[in-house]
Amino acid sequence: VQLVESGGGLVQAGGSLTLSCAASERTFSSVAMGWFRQAPGKDRDFVVAQTWSGNTYYADSVKGRFTISRDNAKNTVYLQMNNLKPEDTSVYSCAAALFWSSSYDTPRNYDDWGQGTQVTVSS
Repeated sequence: VQLVESGGGLVQAGGSLTLSCAASERTFSSVAMGWFRQAPGKDRDFVVAQTWSGNTYYADSVKGRFTISRDNAKNTVYLQMNNLKPEDTSVYSCAAALFWSSSYDTPRNYDDWGQGTQVTVSS
């Protein structure tokens, strides 16, 4: 599965952005999807994961502010980010897993990754 993110940019604290992740294959509807982020010099952090059936799991740091959604007809998953904070500044990457794992917050459980899109939140 080839993944391409878009929608990153510069936003002021308190603002909103919506990231998109377009998948290349029609099997998109059968995979689990996740979003991760990585700031310079730091490890890749889990943001959110969603199973093919719609079960969703958020990191505590984004719960209530970020929302994942998917449009299977468009082979696209979205990450709506509201009330952004400077600490949300990172490169955001989407990922696809062919099989669901209880370790959904671990990058190694995902098979395919997008190239990432930069999100910068100014204070």
